Amino acid sequence: MILADKIIELRKKNGMSQEDLAGLMNVSRQSVSKWESAQAVPDLNKIIMLSQIFGVSTEFLVKDDMTFEDVVYVHSEPMLEEQEVQTVSMEEANTYMDLNEKQAVLVAFGVALCILSPVLLILMAGLSEVQKIHIPENVAAGAGVCILLAMVACGVGIFITSSMKMKKFEYLDYKAIETAYGVSGVVKDRKEKYANKYTRELVLGIVLCVLSAVPLMAAIMISERDMFAIAGVCMVLCFVATGVFFIVKNNSIWSGFQKLLEEDDYTRVKKADNKKAAPVLRIYWILVIAGYLAYSFITFDWGRSWIIWPVAAVFSAVVKEVVKMINK
Repeated sequence: MILADKIIELRKKNGMSQEDLAGLMNVSRQSVSKWESAQAVPDLNKIIMLSQIFGVSTEFLVKDDMTFEDVVYVHSEPMLEEQEVQTVSMEEANTYMDLNEKQAVLVAFGVALCILSPVLLILMAGLSEVQKIHIPENVAAGAGVCILLAMVACGVGIFITSSMKMKKFEYLDYKAIETAYGVSGVVKDRKEKYANKYTRELVLGIVLCVLSAVPLMAAIMISERDMFAIAGVCMVLCFVATGVFFIVKNNSIWSGFQKLLEEDDYTRVKKADNKKAAPVLRIYWILVIAGYLAYSFITFDWGRSWIIWPVAAVFSAVVKEVVKMINK
């Protein structure tokens, strides 16, 4: 067994990404990648560091005829906190990927519904105010609120149903996993096939969100009449809803591949951090939802209140890092 394979195996056993190992060794991720692909060989000092990090002898690392059946760990305490490991079979992996893809579309649709929910309220109330429809303002507002609540209720129903269906795979977020023979290859193949679509639709989603203010600006430039402004606000929400749909859907599907491969945000080290941060993040998002609804209903500023979501998403990463620092 060559050194490159031993580094890969030891890194994965310790739940590290290439970035994690590079950080411990004070080298670039590209250096670790070259060692693991046998394009380069670490010098003696780096081999000694590897033996200390992984707790194995330098002899085990440098001798190709020694395998993991021969390894002797030189210290009894593992580098990382020991985690429960769960095996994922080929059938489980395929079931998860298929289900995750379907639920990603539904959840993204649910998010889009919540964003679009005030459109009819804004439209009906605006048309009534400028007397384009012969409906009293209070009736138009009441009907619009009922439709808004119905759409939000549908969205929430989708979230709850999806969460229940995916619950049996919740361990992928927090537990260390070992995949059965051939699973990693199948997952990597599906990930590579999806990569172009992921990039294309993610870019489309981001572009739509960035350009969402254009319809409102155009409406104001064309005319100062209230009808144009109302139409502009509705178009803003439609642009944002469509963009967020693509972003949520593709990120959900992509993260499914990362979970099975234990990559990026789902290495074993980061899973331990995710588990600690989960209760805090649940409370955080409940407060965000409550704040969004309270602000929107009090100010009736639905055309701009959606900005809470991207801002909250950015701050969720900050909250996660703070929890991580506190638990160190």
